[in-house]
Amino acid sequence: MRILIVEDQFELAGQLAGLLAGAGYATDQVGTLADGLEAVMSHDYPLVLLDRRLPDGDGVSLLPTIRAARPGIRVIVMSALRSLDDRINGLDAGADDYLTKPVEPNELLARIRASLRRPGGIDLPPVTIAELSFELNRCEAYVRGEPLSATKREMLLLEALVRRAGRAVTHHALMEQIYGLEENVQSDALKMLVSRLRQRLKERDAGVEIHSARGIGYVLAKSKS
Repeated sequence: MRILIVEDQFELAGQLAGLLAGAGYATDQVGTLADGLEAVMSHDYPLVLLDRRLPDGDGVSLLPTIRAARPGIRVIVMSALRSLDDRINGLDAGADDYLTKPVEPNELLARIRASLRRPGGIDLPPVTIAELSFELNRCEAYVRGEPLSATKREMLLLEALVRRAGRAVTHHALMEQIYGLEENVQSDALKMLVSRLRQRLKERDAGVEIHSARGIGYVLAKSKS
């Protein structure tokens, strides 16, 4: 699961990304209203962490556009603006939650989990294919009820394939899901990642295989034997 952080303080954004990574979330980071809007329009994020005091305006001004374009998205405002009126204005503008800085890490993670559980969010049942079960809400995989050990990027790859099981997922879509807005990713990085995930699934006898769709991408399907 990939979360967008809209925060212009580079150090704080990095700390948030590290916190979320430890909880199993991938992140993209931008520092302006313009870049935040472009990211939301280009990627299907389940949740956005949004600062208010950005170089090109108040983050709250993004909320109407975000709501119109992505009705199911969750937005948590994080701001040093802490008066009662500030909090009320943020919530009335369309935020799902409002936290004042500095934010306590465990509380932030709890607020994120709570936001994603709310009606209209992404509280989805697990996807089961053969012996593999994938919990979409937590980005966790199990084989016969036992956790599948994998890196964060391997889990993001598996999530993207599981969501479209039986259908080809393009190289571009997979790169976007796994690496997000990062740059300078080697062209063979995806191929190597697929190879490692294939081996993990084979070792656990998960009953699924990742097939290459020539010139398109990859497909996750039940093993034939």
